Amino acid sequence: MDVEQWKQQVQTERAQKDIFFASHPQSPLPAEARSHFSGLAYWPPDPGYRFELTLHEHAEKSVREVQDTGGHKRELLCWGEFRFAVDSGTCTLQAYKSNPGEDRLFLPFRDQTSGRKSYGAGRYLDLEPIQNQTQTGLWIVDFNHAYNPWCAYSDAYVCPFVPPENWLRVAIRAGEKAFPRGADGSTDGRNEQQGVHPS
Repeated sequence: MDVEQWKQQVQTERAQKDIFFASHPQSPLPAEARSHFSGLAYWPPDPGYRFELTLHEHAEKSVREVQDTGGHKRELLCWGEFRFAVDSGTCTLQAYKSNPGEDRLFLPFRDQTSGRKSYGAGRYLDLEPIQNQTQTGLWIVDFNHAYNPWCAYSDAYVCPFVPPENWLRVAIRAGEKAFPRGADGSTDGRNEQQGVHPS
C-alpha cells in the first residue's frame, strides 16, 4: 500500500461526502441546515487503523434481535468475527448480514471515544467484497472510513442499536467525529444508545 496515495484517496472521499451533504436532495441534513454546513469533522487519516484481517466465519450463524431507534426490533445475522489489536488491546468485532444471500458485511461498533469525540451511539463500517478484500481473500477493515449513523444528523431516520458485543474497550481515533446538532442546541450525545443505518 502506498501510504500517501491511500491518504489522498481518503481525503478525496471525505470531500465528496461533504459535497453530498451540502447539496444533494438525499442528504441526511435537514434542508435548513445545509446552507450553513461547513463540512464533517474527522481524525486525520491514520494507517495504524487500517487492518487486513481474516474473517473467522461462524459455523452456525446465529440471529441477533436488535431494537431500533423507532422502538421496533430487527434481526441481524451474525456471520463471523474479526480479531485485531489496538494500543496493545485485543479486540473482536462481530460482522453481520441482513440475510444469507448478501455479500456486504455490516460492522456497527462503539468505542471509548463514543459520547466524547465521536457520536454517542457508535459508528459503522460497510464492507463490500469488491472494494474491501485483498487478492488473498483478507478483508480490509479500515476505521478511517468509519461513519456516523444518519440519526446523528436528523431525527427522521430510525435504525438498529449497536449490539453490546461490539462495544470496544479501546479508543478508535479514526474516521468521523461527532457532529454537533443545530439550532435546538442538541448534540450527538443527546441519545447515547441510539444508532441508525440507512435503510
